[in-house]
Amino acid sequence: MDRRNLMASLSGLAALAAVKSSAAPADASHGATVGAVSSLPVFNPRLYGARGDGKTLDTAALNAAIDACTEAGGGIVYLPPGNYLCGSVVLKSNVTLYLEAGATLLGSTNIADFATRAVGSSVGGGSKLPRHLISARDADHVGICGPGCIDGQGKSYWFPKNPPPVIEDSARWRNAVQWSWGYREDRPSPMVSFVRCTNVRIEGVRVENAPSWTIMLDRCDKVVVHGIAIKNPVYGPTCDGLDIVACQNVLVSDCIIDTGDDAICLKSGLEWLPDGHSDLTRNIVITNCILSGCCNGFKIGTGSFGGFENITFSNSVIYNDDVELSSRIISGIALEVVDGGWIDGVVISGIQMRRVRAPIFIRRGDRSRKELHPETGLRGILIQDIHATDSIMTSTIIGIPGMPIEDVSLSNIHIDTIYPGQKDWVQTPVPEAEKQYPEVWMSGWLPASGLYCRHVKGLQLKDLHFRAAAGEWRSTVLCDDVTHLTLSGLTTTPVAGGVPPLGLNGVHHAWVSAVAAPTGAQALLALQGSQSADILVSGCDARQAATLAQVDHDVPPSALRTEFNIINSKG
Repeated sequence: MDRRNLMASLSGLAALAAVKSSAAPADASHGATVGAVSSLPVFNPRLYGARGDGKTLDTAALNAAIDACTEAGGGIVYLPPGNYLCGSVVLKSNVTLYLEAGATLLGSTNIADFATRAVGSSVGGGSKLPRHLISARDADHVGICGPGCIDGQGKSYWFPKNPPPVIEDSARWRNAVQWSWGYREDRPSPMVSFVRCTNVRIEGVRVENAPSWTIMLDRCDKVVVHGIAIKNPVYGPTCDGLDIVACQNVLVSDCIIDTGDDAICLKSGLEWLPDGHSDLTRNIVITNCILSGCCNGFKIGTGSFGGFENITFSNSVIYNDDVELSSRIISGIALEVVDGGWIDGVVISGIQMRRVRAPIFIRRGDRSRKELHPETGLRGILIQDIHATDSIMTSTIIGIPGMPIEDVSLSNIHIDTIYPGQKDWVQTPVPEAEKQYPEVWMSGWLPASGLYCRHVKGLQLKDLHFRAAAGEWRSTVLCDDVTHLTLSGLTTTPVAGGVPPLGLNGVHHAWVSAVAAPTGAQALLALQGSQSADILVSGCDARQAATLAQVDHDVPPSALRTEFNIINSKG
């Protein structure tokens, strides 16, 4: 509900803004219409005793206005300009909380002002006894709208940990500024929570300074989040922007999120859900957003006990300003299945990234849980039209031995990396790390600068363009234990020492075409592994390389076939 439509439809609404903090208390004899403008279903908390002075606790007055609105059959609870200090505000069916420009709902810094829930009745932000500034549960047609602000005063629940400074360069890229802050376990989290609600709308509001998770949608259906702005300090501990947990039919658009943890995070259930069951997150559309922070931009996982299906993320910006590495996005796009669930059907397109540490992180793991569903796995991923500059770390697609990631397509990908890889990284073994918490740095520095793929079945790579920093010693793209690979179109800058830009290790059923060798390369392709088989290289440009392919002694002679390539006439 935008302000123009509200003002047009409710001609008496302007009178609400004129109500002063000294307005008379509600008269119970007026029944359910007390606080409304004439007969219109608009309820002003000031008429129920709210002062809006930022000092007086207005929780009871806001909840009274919501109750009256509900009893009247629904309508709008309208906050005129002012600062409304509150603890737990509970929304109900058919109620929209509308914050006018100049109105701020201010979270109390006294935890005693927040009601608690029974253990296991909700989820959020690492706490099983969550408190919320605004919440709704089992409500229908409920929402928060308007150009006003919700301010959680989150810093009052944090404390500095003062760790020693990170000096070694090898550790700076895996540090996060939020780790320098601790927090009270009883802080309100999530600050705004909708649980098992239908027909939810959150539109236009500014949401700031959350103590923990900012907005969580938990097992909701038919949700619209439009035009909101979330701003939390970059050092805010576990201050996710928007968490979508086991929800269906969700549209997120035109939002600006700048926070201290994941900007937008999808989860398919969490381990402390009631009765232990996991749910499905599906039919999610996220578009036209601007995301920033110091964790992940767009993330699926880690809570992956159920499934993710039919997800699209498009036409958005993920960025950091020129700040310390610890204050930068870790992964622009992170897709993770590590808890026995599945991903099947994700389309990501039209994403501009700047200064994220790693543009793409796709990971399957196994955190010591049995597989919960027959659909388990990570498959059906299409990522296209990505442009990323000032990256630091390698993008990855990594499965598990015997449990590969399946059916992945990357096309029209442009990635510039500014951190050169060292010579000794080329031979460093890559740990499986399948039990670890998934983060792009979990395997250390990788033997490829642009894209590293391992344990993948059905991988299509098309029109990849990489630019590495001067002094880069690693191959640009390296595929290890990949089956059914199609690579068409790869360009890259020269690699130090003439290292081939493309490496294949234990790859079988592959077709490589339209790859151009950079100037000075020893070869266009380095082929390794006794499991290598059925590899066709055709239509490639090896004029700038000494030879077309370097083939290790353990590769079967029949593994490689070459046709219609342009080679160096001196080679």
